[in-house]
Amino acid sequence: MKIAYISTYLPRECGLATFNQNVVRAIALNLARQGQSGPESGFGVAMNDSDDADEYAYGDEVKVVIRQDDQKDYIEAATYLNTSDADVCLLEHEFGIFGGESGIYLLPLLHRLEKPLVTVLHTILREPSHTQKIIIQEIARRSARLVVMSRRGIDFLTAIYDIAPEKIQLIEHGVPDLEALKLNPLRTQAPFRNRRVLFSFGLLSRNKGLETVIRALPAIVARHPDVVYVVLGNTHPGVVRRSGEEYREQLKRLAIELQVANHLVFINKFVEEAELMNYLTAATLYLTPYTNEAQITSGTLSYAVGAGAAVVSTPYWHAQELLAEDRGRLFPFKDADALAATVNELLTNPGQLAALQHNAYQYGLRLRWPQIGAQYLAVLAAACAQPETGAAPPLRPLVDPEIMPEFSLAHVRRLTDDTGIVQHAKYGIPNLKEGYCLDDNSRALIMALMAYQQHNSPEALELLPIYLSYLHYVQRDDGNFRNFLSFRREYLDEIGSEDSFGRTVWALGYLIHRAPNNSYREFAGELLARSVPHFQQLHHLRGMANTLIGVAYYLKAHPDDEALVEELTRLMARLLAAYAHHRTANWHWFEEKLTYDNAILPLALLHAHEITGHAPARDVALEALAFLDEVSFRNGFLNPVGNQGWYHQGGEVPLFDQQAIETMAMVLVYLQAYRTTHEPDFIRRMFASYQWFLGENLLRVPLYDQETKGCCDGLQQAGLNRNQGAESTLAYLISHLTVLKALELEHEYDQSAQVAAAV
Repeated sequence: MKIAYISTYLPRECGLATFNQNVVRAIALNLARQGQSGPESGFGVAMNDSDDADEYAYGDEVKVVIRQDDQKDYIEAATYLNTSDADVCLLEHEFGIFGGESGIYLLPLLHRLEKPLVTVLHTILREPSHTQKIIIQEIARRSARLVVMSRRGIDFLTAIYDIAPEKIQLIEHGVPDLEALKLNPLRTQAPFRNRRVLFSFGLLSRNKGLETVIRALPAIVARHPDVVYVVLGNTHPGVVRRSGEEYREQLKRLAIELQVANHLVFINKFVEEAELMNYLTAATLYLTPYTNEAQITSGTLSYAVGAGAAVVSTPYWHAQELLAEDRGRLFPFKDADALAATVNELLTNPGQLAALQHNAYQYGLRLRWPQIGAQYLAVLAAACAQPETGAAPPLRPLVDPEIMPEFSLAHVRRLTDDTGIVQHAKYGIPNLKEGYCLDDNSRALIMALMAYQQHNSPEALELLPIYLSYLHYVQRDDGNFRNFLSFRREYLDEIGSEDSFGRTVWALGYLIHRAPNNSYREFAGELLARSVPHFQQLHHLRGMANTLIGVAYYLKAHPDDEALVEELTRLMARLLAAYAHHRTANWHWFEEKLTYDNAILPLALLHAHEITGHAPARDVALEALAFLDEVSFRNGFLNPVGNQGWYHQGGEVPLFDQQAIETMAMVLVYLQAYRTTHEPDFIRRMFASYQWFLGENLLRVPLYDQETKGCCDGLQQAGLNRNQGAESTLAYLISHLTVLKALELEHEYDQSAQVAAAV
């Protein structure tokens, strides 16, 4: 049997990587005992937390690297696995190691996987978000077995996630197959020499609760002055990236404040298991002071029990189970006084301490990796005997990310300076003479937010304040907005168009809904609040529609804002009234002609329906979209209404010039229509619309420029408009990011498509 292991891998400093390494070794040992070749029994698919696939010097066993935030890597990994000689896959699942919201990028990989799968769940939440619940349920559907490490995990999966008990396998967390050294070298070295040691280890982060131990130290040291608290481990890499060593320094300051700094020692390193065993067996007490109960599995706690350590812990879920039957002591969360009392009692009563150590050691014998490896091997063998587990993927996915260019902000960065994004370009070169406009900076703000959410892009995060600052700069004292700004930062108009006003409200509402931090959210809230009095002065449908979309996003973050609900309802009513006025038996539209950015109108009503549940808004939107679809899709590909005369009722549909913003609106409306109806054909139309940029159009030429990473300004009768301004490039990038967002839902719509095809 050959096994493909999907996990983080050493040398990445990650508890999951260590766990996976131990599982691999334990299974290989058991395979070798059965006469199979251990080293050739499997290979690795490594999860990277970096955009650089070469960030870590992996061993030869790693055959594939998946960059966490690169969706294509997941698809390519599935292809590799399907064409490999692996008999079964073992997935280590933790929400944080996969990309997208709660790690949803994993699902397209699983959707395409044709090998039997066993999944180890390291986190099972009692109160999952909607997305987290869907992810676990989809993993369960694709897996022959789900492995959990505690009985509470079984209870959660059956009661909360509706997973059948027979699909769940309990295998406890393994521990090293090592015995304590008779002469532990640490006992002769500082800080262990002639001291009684309270010990914690693992990657540092705030949820570890180490401050509770430090607050307990004064009362402990007062009775036992030989006590020292040793903390072993580096700060979690994600914490270091966000806030450096702030938490560790805070703990040191707390120790100084409480006058116990001489009783606190940090050892900042990552140690191998043999050395860790020395630390655990040299310590007097092992402490896990985690701050809340929501931890279904703790590898550090398992290791401590396996080493026969006397453990004092807060009552998080795994601790309640593992430390039962007098294998350890529990104290309340964040209760330093209770911790001090428990520690003092044990230090004063060596008999109680020895009893805890004995009970832990005896239980730990059953947790040693060779025994645990045998259990994993049995589960994997059973999965191989059930290769039909999980639905087979469709022959042709509705969205094919393989044909999508690599996402790049290169041209956007070229067009952006410290004022904002430049409006136009000559070919791929910024045309500074034309200055800036509000429309493009609002679109750029939306695009940057989407890119940050989709790719966790630091580049996009750096661009956000530039575009937001532009919106602030052109807002008038009365809350309305100017539009145009010269390259010398001079205002070129007094009041911008209603389109630019609406797009700005859209951008602000989207930022309030999706802000990466509170300061951006509050700033956007101020700008939006000042603009609200102008909503009722709007006369043009696209200005209303763009504004309505922005208000809808705002209400997702603030659903109880009755004043904005009224504004949304009023805007929705005006769009519906326009539709009722112009609709005839053969003309299902809001105006007497189809002009530009047409799909924004049904898109706005779909957003309104999402907030209000107003059925007529949904019905009108879908009817209008069907009409627009009939007009725009000819010969199997998208033909947006050209701007050379527009499409008047009873007239001919102009073929040219076709504009990128029209295509962007089509991509957006089809995804929203799918979210409303869950009809897979909308996803098919969305992806077909996106392919207009790549050459699936009337002239069969791509508008996206692989060289500049920009998008041409239009499709003309004679060919391409080779200028690559902000509007078209942003329209392409927003469309690209929308398709990637849709890809996260593939497990839903492809399953529906399979059912429809079967019927």
